[in-house]
Amino acid sequence: MPKRQLTGTIISNKMAKTVVVKVEKLKEYPRYKKRYKFSKKYKAHTDQKHQVGDKVIIEECRPISKEKRWRVIRKI
Repeated sequence: MPKRQLTGTIISNKMAKTVVVKVEKLKEYPRYKKRYKFSKKYKAHTDQKHQVGDKVIIEECRPISKEKRWRVIRKI
């Protein structure tokens, strides 16, 4: 089974080897069929330097710390 991959934007790079990635998704309200955006933040492990605003692809991995379960694959 392949690992999940998500595309998002880096919103924080203040931690060592960790970035916070904001992933936006589109949902549809069941009754009225109206679409709306919602977002979720993920902490992802990286060894490279990334800037705030960079678009990246993150992949699910084993737990690295208490909150880190994602890894940055590459910059888009």
